[in-house]
Amino acid sequence: MLAFSDTDDMAQATPPVPISANDWAATPVAVRALVEDLLVRVTDLEARLKRPPTTSRNSSQPPSRDQKSDSPMSKRHRRRGAKPGHAKAERAWVEMPDQVVEARVTECRRCRADLRGVGAARVWRRQLVEVPLIRPLVLETRQHEVCCPQCQTVQRGVLPDGLEATRAFGPRLEGLVVYLKHQQHLSYDRLHRVLADVFGVSLSNGGETCILRRAGEAAHPEAERIGDQVRQSRVINSDETSGRVDGVKHWEWVFVSAAGVYHLIRRHRNTAVIREFMGPVRAWVWGCDCFPAQLNAPTELFQLCLAHQLRDVQQIRDLFPRLRWATELQALFRQAIHLAKRRADLTARGFQAQVTRVEHTLDRLLARPVTHKEARTLQARYQNHRAHLFVFLQHPEVPYDNNVCERALRPSVIHRKVIGGFRSDWGAHAYAALATVVDTAKLFSRNVFETLVTLMGTPVLPFFQGQIP
Repeated sequence: MLAFSDTDDMAQATPPVPISANDWAATPVAVRALVEDLLVRVTDLEARLKRPPTTSRNSSQPPSRDQKSDSPMSKRHRRRGAKPGHAKAERAWVEMPDQVVEARVTECRRCRADLRGVGAARVWRRQLVEVPLIRPLVLETRQHEVCCPQCQTVQRGVLPDGLEATRAFGPRLEGLVVYLKHQQHLSYDRLHRVLADVFGVSLSNGGETCILRRAGEAAHPEAERIGDQVRQSRVINSDETSGRVDGVKHWEWVFVSAAGVYHLIRRHRNTAVIREFMGPVRAWVWGCDCFPAQLNAPTELFQLCLAHQLRDVQQIRDLFPRLRWATELQALFRQAIHLAKRRADLTARGFQAQVTRVEHTLDRLLARPVTHKEARTLQARYQNHRAHLFVFLQHPEVPYDNNVCERALRPSVIHRKVIGGFRSDWGAHAYAALATVVDTAKLFSRNVFETLVTLMGTPVLPFFQGQIP
């Protein structure tokens, strides 16, 4: 907004609106100041309208929020089906089928000749997969109570491990409930229907809640063991996403390394959460985005997520299509990523020579004068974090992006959208502990359902004599 010292200055100023200088001078000072302010706001709004839309390609906005096109796929020239050169995928052949049905030829359909003694020239084999009839197995325990005739002490039979009196459900049923709730994101109502319709199990919401609470308590020690392994790792990646616990905004943090995946739900989104997790331990390389809390993590080096940087540079390219600086910088980031993927195909000397060229090109781009304000802001960021951009080129164990964390948090985002939020602290902590155990099992290619079954206790199936096929 323009400021004037007196009326004479106002009279000599050029009117910002299409009126005569005399009429502008006769306008009250307060009105003129208001007009100046409104003109500035209009100019700003017009500039915003001219900006390209924010999408998942030029920002951290999720793809689900992008504007979808209504045109059919045929009009967008996208070929459906497998791409050229795609290897044909077939269902795996079972070498030991449970049952074989032989369809032999007994007579000729044309002349009715007996063909039972003629050997087959060819056998056409097909396999059909079916799910067996599912019904719940119920095991009843009977503890006999006897009064000792000698000392009058009441004695009660001891139940075997896994059949404790405090348990009403076996570990496979409990593992199934946890799997459907936490991995398939079923609501309580849908979970109740699946258990009843598919498995023939009638389970109340209270029973489901008790199972989930028990699963969280069982997962907590294993989750803490995994967390200790993660914090001892040399390279750690971290990220966070929002959530609600008992109506209050919380943050789910994830810490990923080659040793495991650790989830943590806390009230705040600051460095204190990272320091709480790390304790006295200090990492060697910390992979993250440019969030200040992450950049204060206890570590020797940082590696900024280049996937985030590519999107940020794309936003500058969308704003200023003719700005060569942004085009060259984005191409350089992609060249560095491609170079890291080709490390094994190059000699050590050849690889290092290309790394040197990439580093020198980056220095030249960061020193080049840039006129646009948004581009200067991004350039200043990279000048400030110059040492954190290409750490992965010097150390092959360091990833160039933070996608491992985003993949680990994606199921939590889906779960949050389904349930709306956790209603209690124990529910949030149980989910974090179970997510830690499950994601670590996935990291090492272990079966998730069997992992949950093992977590829930001693197997019960061996007690069902002759009833298990």
